Amino acid sequence: MSNLPPQHASEGLSLADQVAHELREDIIGGRLLSGMALVEADLVNRYNASRNTVREALHQLGREGLATYVRNKGVMVRRLGVAEVRDLFLVRRTLEIQAILGSKPLREYQSDRMLDAIEAAELARDREDWQAFGTHSLRFHQHIVGLLRSPLLDAFFTNIAAQMRLVFAVAPDEENFQRPWLERDHEIHDLLAAGHRQAAAEGMNRYLDDSEHALLDLLSHPTRA
Repeated sequence: MSNLPPQHASEGLSLADQVAHELREDIIGGRLLSGMALVEADLVNRYNASRNTVREALHQLGREGLATYVRNKGVMVRRLGVAEVRDLFLVRRTLEIQAILGSKPLREYQSDRMLDAIEAAELARDREDWQAFGTHSLRFHQHIVGLLRSPLLDAFFTNIAAQMRLVFAVAPDEENFQRPWLERDHEIHDLLAAGHRQAAAEGMNRYLDDSEHALLDLLSHPTRA
């Protein structure tokens, strides 16, 4: 059984919201992958929640594009295709580049959060844990969006990060796909820390272009390493 984070109760979230949050975090963490079944009875036991609560949480994930109902199989973690990937990167460019261009000088706590995500990715790389590596890279980009200082956009981008994590799973060789991004995350942070917002935005735009092209190529050639 999972213990739901106590802070969510203080934030006034319903139990269904908390279950949905946990499932979303499991997706971002790479513990739930595309095509995995979300079995209602298992989730009832895991969260000590009613069937109605679990159903409401699954409906919420469905509305967010993270789960889908498959006939004769039930609710499953969603598989994303080319159109969805292109849309995800449209959203990412809109939010991440605007966050960089509109940001004020990077505060120490903002820099620390980004560096913590980069350091965690480095440790995951050293352990050759590429699943965790991808998760920490997404955390870095969540901190980029956090520069907008909008709780609504932070919550929205959490869903975008979860969908991106599902797309990462198409890579047959996670090491080759994930490894190149760490240095570029570090470069974007360093440019921001130095106050070079335009250069950081240009670096982010190239980063997102290259990442989108790589993922679209993998979707078009799923057996390519």
